[in-house]
Amino acid sequence: MHKLGRGHRDKVQQFMTITGASEKLALQALKASDWHLEGAFDFFYGQQSHIKSYTNTTHLEELYKRYKDPYTDMILADGITLLCNDLQVDPQDIVMLVVSWHMKASTMCEYSKEEFFTGLQALGIDSLEKFRERIPFMRSELKDEQKFREIYNFAFGWAKEKGQKSLALDTAIGMWQLLFAEKQWPLVDHWCQFLQARHNKAISRDTWSQLLEFARTVDPALLNYDAEGAWPYLIDEFVEYLNENGIIQNGQFK
Repeated sequence: MHKLGRGHRDKVQQFMTITGASEKLALQALKASDWHLEGAFDFFYGQQSHIKSYTNTTHLEELYKRYKDPYTDMILADGITLLCNDLQVDPQDIVMLVVSWHMKASTMCEYSKEEFFTGLQALGIDSLEKFRERIPFMRSELKDEQKFREIYNFAFGWAKEKGQKSLALDTAIGMWQLLFAEKQWPLVDHWCQFLQARHNKAISRDTWSQLLEFARTVDPALLNYDAEGAWPYLIDEFVEYLNENGIIQNGQFK
């Protein structure tokens, strides 16, 4: 990297910090995009998502057996805790949601054998070492807007109780705090307080998905909020709550 000019060196460092990629991969992506960072991210994520690494089924089977519940052919909460310990990742870390998204897991805190195998094979993982190596990439996927949207929408079905159409309020609040800590929506704490004070009911899928659109498109000071827009009633009530409580005053977010 000593042969590069300072501007290029800075871009390589920035790219490596954001994506968790090696210097070699960072250089490859940046050169392929004529040193445009946004283009380099697109190149990198495109390459990564098409990785079809050979995975050894015997090794995957051994990995699965390590975490499988002794009484049922699934990985349950204890097995996932052990997996997190092996990966040196906190079970509450958002990257475990990304792992579950890759596995297309139907329920929080459990993986079927098919989910485990299919997800890890798609990621080219058949050992703990490879799993650890892929964690920075999975973490970086949250910075890709389209992938974040997919992970956000996946989280609703993953986190709700089996057989329920709606998401329990406490669970929804926990998930929003986790997801918006990553996306950094300034109103998330006010939203959660509003729900506990005024709503106190389960959250529908429509409210869940529309909130991301609201957070993404509406200015925190509500300068571009359209009262005639097709927002769910709960979001309209939230806007009233912000104004009533002086959180938004004279077009400014306090």
